Amino acid sequence: MSIDPLLRTRAAGLGGEHGSLIGYLPVGFPDFDTSVDAVVALAENGVDVIELGVPYSDPVMDGPVIQAATVQALENGFRVADVFRAIERIRERVDVPVLVMSYWNLVLQHGVDAYARDLAQAGGDGLITPDLVPDEAAAWITASETHDLDRVFLAAPSSSDERLRLITDSSRGFVYVVSTMGVTGTRTEVDSRAAELTARLRAVTDQPLAVGLGISRPDQVADVLTTADAAIVGSAFVRALGDGGVRGVAERASQLAQGKRD
Repeated sequence: MSIDPLLRTRAAGLGGEHGSLIGYLPVGFPDFDTSVDAVVALAENGVDVIELGVPYSDPVMDGPVIQAATVQALENGFRVADVFRAIERIRERVDVPVLVMSYWNLVLQHGVDAYARDLAQAGGDGLITPDLVPDEAAAWITASETHDLDRVFLAAPSSSDERLRLITDSSRGFVYVVSTMGVTGTRTEVDSRAAELTARLRAVTDQPLAVGLGISRPDQVADVLTTADAAIVGSAFVRALGDGGVRGVAERASQLAQGKRD
């Protein structure tokens, strides 16, 4: 089942909150068991959707905080099968949608249909593919339809209107709105182009829109949710986990979730 209805319900302001908070953490950082505990802490402290990162040796989109975390996970012996094992463990403890964020080469190595099958069987809801464009995604679109999975493509400020239509028509669940050009990481201000891109996307789709890259404070979450349906936080959670462990992640999630109520 797509997470689209959940994001729409939250965006409607039901339950005293306006919009959703999506939280990213990589599997295996600082170790496998702690990474699962940290995801559960996110879900128990106001994060509505989990974005589970797959460590990769050449993370072209990731900033230094996430890169350092994924390097540690790889050094710990991370394998792709750990992603599915992590989802199963998370599902045993909390009822929260889990999307996997993976570079496409890892999916190809596993086998596209096999990856979709294993993801669905583990209880995953879909896949975010930062380096896969819709033009080259025929195999993934077929596999995701077969196994009833969401597929989230990225829209950037540099995308033409024609390109935005292709991205939104190909996506299912939500569209990932890249708020700034560059790699992930916390920023003092969320790029103003996020609101501009969100407005352009609203003109071509009614799918939920989630803004990511650079969000690290409750006021930034609140600002994003004035125009988008969800705010995506990654580096801030990874840093909190590295500095303060699971307790630090829980505290940061609770703080950032306040932005849904501001």
